[in-house]
Amino acid sequence: MDKSPQSNRKLLIAYSGLAIQLIVILGCTVYAGNYMDKWIKSNSPLFIWILPLLFIAGMMIKVIKDTSKKQ
Repeated sequence: MDKSPQSNRKLLIAYSGLAIQLIVILGCTVYAGNYMDKWIKSNSPLFIWILPLLFIAGMMIKVIKDTSKKQ
């Protein structure tokens, strides 16, 4: 594994970009869930919980597939 400062900088940029992307998309899914709950006049915050959880599950599946060993 290459531990040069240049490779560390590339990893830091890649992971910080991923973190910002996750925060923005989670915010969008919460906003969309809130909008959908108001639209269907729900008494409980159903979509405000379901949409972000679906997104997180999808991202976890993608990360596991991307980081698993390719055969």
